[in-house]
Amino acid sequence: MTRAILRTVARCAGAAAAAALLAAPPLGAQQPRDTIVLDEIVVTATRLPLPRAAVASAVTVLTGDALRARGITDLLAALRTVPGATLVQGGSFGTPASFFLRGGESDYVRVLVDGVPVNEPGGAYDFAHLTLDNVDRVEVVRGPASVLYGSDAVTGVVQVFTRSGPGAARWRISGDAGAHGTTRVAAEAAGGGPGLGFSVSASRFESQGTLPFNSGYRRDELSALVRAAAGAATEARLSFRFDGHRAAFPTDGSGRVVDHNQFTTGRQATVGLDVRHALSPALELRAQLGAHTGFAGFDNRPDGPADTLGYFADLSGSRIARRSADLRAVAGLAPGTTLSVGGTFERQTVASHDSSSSQWGPALSDLDRGRDNAALYAQLVADPGRRLAVNLGARLDRNQRFGPFTTWRAGLSWRPAPRARLRAAVGTALKEPTFFETFGSPWVTGNDALRPERSRSWEIGGELELGRGAVASATVFAQRFTDLIQYTFTPPAPGRPNYFNIAAARSSGLEAELSCGLAPGLTAQGHYTYLSTAVTDAGFETAPDGAFARGLPLLRRPAHAAGVALGWSRGATAVNASLDAVGRRDDMDYSAPAPLRIRQPAYVRVDVAGAVPVLRRAGAAGVVATARVVNLFGARYQEVRGFPARGRTVLVGLRAEGGF
Repeated sequence: MTRAILRTVARCAGAAAAAALLAAPPLGAQQPRDTIVLDEIVVTATRLPLPRAAVASAVTVLTGDALRARGITDLLAALRTVPGATLVQGGSFGTPASFFLRGGESDYVRVLVDGVPVNEPGGAYDFAHLTLDNVDRVEVVRGPASVLYGSDAVTGVVQVFTRSGPGAARWRISGDAGAHGTTRVAAEAAGGGPGLGFSVSASRFESQGTLPFNSGYRRDELSALVRAAAGAATEARLSFRFDGHRAAFPTDGSGRVVDHNQFTTGRQATVGLDVRHALSPALELRAQLGAHTGFAGFDNRPDGPADTLGYFADLSGSRIARRSADLRAVAGLAPGTTLSVGGTFERQTVASHDSSSSQWGPALSDLDRGRDNAALYAQLVADPGRRLAVNLGARLDRNQRFGPFTTWRAGLSWRPAPRARLRAAVGTALKEPTFFETFGSPWVTGNDALRPERSRSWEIGGELELGRGAVASATVFAQRFTDLIQYTFTPPAPGRPNYFNIAAARSSGLEAELSCGLAPGLTAQGHYTYLSTAVTDAGFETAPDGAFARGLPLLRRPAHAAGVALGWSRGATAVNASLDAVGRRDDMDYSAPAPLRIRQPAYVRVDVAGAVPVLRRAGAAGVVATARVVNLFGARYQEVRGFPARGRTVLVGLRAEGGF
């Protein structure tokens, strides 16, 4: 069934693209939401507000309003709609969630909130906890972006933009409740004019979880932004976002439900200040200051007086902080031609403590280290005739541990017709080692001579606006990852480190999208991804079917994935439905006596959402009833072997909004 659906989606996308290339009719008046439009303004790919047609990168833009209309309230669910993306979560609410883009590792994506990096140094980020509260849009750049963002932007960048408060001041209160003892309440307000704007929001989410016991999850989030402008020449934006959570889980590493009291906690606080000042019509200065602090804790005390075998207790906590400053000059050299030159400095610190108890005695571990990163970069965007755009960039990073490292990127965007575009790009990227890989712990020896992991990538793609509001796009890409850092339990010699740059892998594939307006108020979107991955150097892996065996695919990356979404709206009334089909993929089964590589079956999941106004009066708040069903048909599947995904989940609620 899944293969048939995937083949159908692929044939439809291919047929639409072929027909469009043969004869492109005029663009219709209607445009569906969250589609590819060549004159749409995108920011993340170049750090400049430029029309999509001037950018050589593949970019997906998801608007907050369109996502919320589909009942999507968290970043994790939103990213599942992105071509080339694979989201993996181990079961219940709040369990760790990983994001694989274009087949890269889960720590190969730079994550930004209003320009401030929020992933750990070395790339790791848990996508389970960030909501779409107060979010204006999410931009996803697919492909290397280290030239502008440095480490971790190996296969792409995800940036969340907070609302800047344009328009008359308004407020909104919403709440949902439903399956698994789940409740969510949120309140937000925003407004402003050309000189001053604001937005603020607060929310709480709670659930008892999907497992028999010890499966509860709670999350609180606050966000705010203030925008101030002094005429057209100067503008400043100050943003803040905080989230805190507690997630209980009874499972061990293989998915067995065994523990009654273990849980994790986490807190993240992000502050960003972005200032822009135009010295002249042709020269602008931009400065960005950012601070992010994240705390992660683990609490697994003895289950009872008899719990004294093996490692029976563990208390740990780690605090990672990033402080950054970026200053750049943006010069308009000629109409359509912009040169950006800048520098950045970042201070990274980690402080962690671990205390464990076992039948062999207690053990303590402490780590308190820091390192500095500095970089110089330059970017040229030339689009003088509005037909052929050139994107060129180079960057020199100097890391306190591994020294200098150079990355570059070059791309072309050609518009053979007003509604068609072809593009090509090639580039390199890096990912710095994590603190624990560099500095180690009492149980492992770090390696302060580690080099960054590297990649080299190319892509060729294009977009075409068809008649009647239809848009088609396709991208072919290939990437090679080298100097991958690997852990070995038995170092090559006594006293040697446990981490080395020794492994390599590759990925390649095809991403396709098709969007159209079928009728007034009715839109359709579809996407398909073909992905091929393989280990090219197994490093320390010796098992022929191990987790990183030469010639075998990378784990948890399906070769085929597709999605279709339909939406209809008229005023505040809306109905949305989506289908996600994920093909077979390799995983490891850790419940067996020895780890075993297995093949996870394909699955299809259907979600539906709707909204109906129940009170609407002139000059008063509108009240809308909402409902969402995730996994409508109760599909049984596992994104992580041993951890079943949530079954049918029904949430119903109310939303009230109005003006001040």
